Amino acid sequence: MRVREPAVAGYFYPADSRELEEFVATLLDEVVYLYKGNYKAIIAPHAGYVYSGITAAYAFKPLERIKDSVRKVLLIGPAHYVLIRGLAVLDVDYMATPLGLVPVDKELVEYATSMKTVSIDGEPHLREHSLEVELPFLQYVLGDFTVLPVVVGRAVPEEVGMFLEMFYSFQDLIFVVSSDLSHYLTYNSAKDLDEETKEKILSFDIPLEDYRACGARAINGLLWIARKYGFKGECFDLRNSGDTAGDKDRVVGYGAFGFSV
Repeated sequence: MRVREPAVAGYFYPADSRELEEFVATLLDEVVYLYKGNYKAIIAPHAGYVYSGITAAYAFKPLERIKDSVRKVLLIGPAHYVLIRGLAVLDVDYMATPLGLVPVDKELVEYATSMKTVSIDGEPHLREHSLEVELPFLQYVLGDFTVLPVVVGRAVPEEVGMFLEMFYSFQDLIFVVSSDLSHYLTYNSAKDLDEETKEKILSFDIPLEDYRACGARAINGLLWIARKYGFKGECFDLRNSGDTAGDKDRVVGYGAFGFSV
């Protein structure tokens, strides 16, 4: 049995299963937002939970309404540590967190790698936190599901968008895009830039530049398909680490977005 073990448990989020479950539950209970859409995709941040956990909770909370109809998650985010061209899929049996094992969907893996710009490559996934930190929220909210883990390197919006489009017709699948927003600006500068980025995301204004979001290339693919299929975008939450657990001299921005059909 091939298992992708957690790389950042005990660092980005609690390594103890009970503590982690209670932390996620508490964050989700703090969400105050009136969700109305039939959501096909979300964008969630991927920093340590003490920094971005509440914004992540805003992104995952609407999935509670549709959890009975979701069986598959296409989880896509940036490759922070390994330079790659195109998209890299993780082909193992399970991804592990302290909350248990999440099966990797073999059918989706095979389907994904039929595209020339997609490779099976486990190396970019070994240390990568951008996908891992989303899993405990998904496990808590959805319960049983399978996942297609994908990281994005150098890729234009059409490449990522056409990849996502391959899975659009799967009625029991949702897209989860992992991305933080601005990095290491002062508090007020980050607020201004993230507000601009929010408007670009909600108006499907691509390409989103890399300085606006570390997962800009994954977001661009989502916005490409959103524009093509007439998604409706919403911003559930927008804040930065200066609002949560960090100082205001050098902050990271976080946004929670949903896209309904």
